[in-house]
Amino acid sequence: MIVQKATLDSLLSNNVLEIRFPRRIAKSGLAATRRMLCTNSLDLLNSVNGRISLNYFAPKGPRKPYLGPDNLSVAWDVMMQNYRNINCNQVDVIQEIPADEDFWVYFNENIYPLSQQQKFNFMNS
Repeated sequence: MIVQKATLDSLLSNNVLEIRFPRRIAKSGLAATRRMLCTNSLDLLNSVNGRISLNYFAPKGPRKPYLGPDNLSVAWDVMMQNYRNINCNQVDVIQEIPADEDFWVYFNENIYPLSQQQKFNFMNS
């Protein structure tokens, strides 16, 4: 499902999303799109599991909210374990997982067991 920036930001606040979007900067040898498992759910990220399993940390400075001209959103990348920019020119929401216990079941069964190479393949498919 292709979504616009406002819809993406709304979905990210209460869910973990699997999304695919075009890279802003092409990288040699990598796909033209980037796949990402991400969220902005502070309830999930600030939980004990979020801080330990996802290595979540609060941003160090004030948020820079002016991302409009580049049509970007910012979200916590579950795989990279850091905040990442999302190019919102064409975001495809592949899967939506509620940011509650459902996510931890999904995480423990599908993400936690992945090797580093499998995570890399996920992000570049």
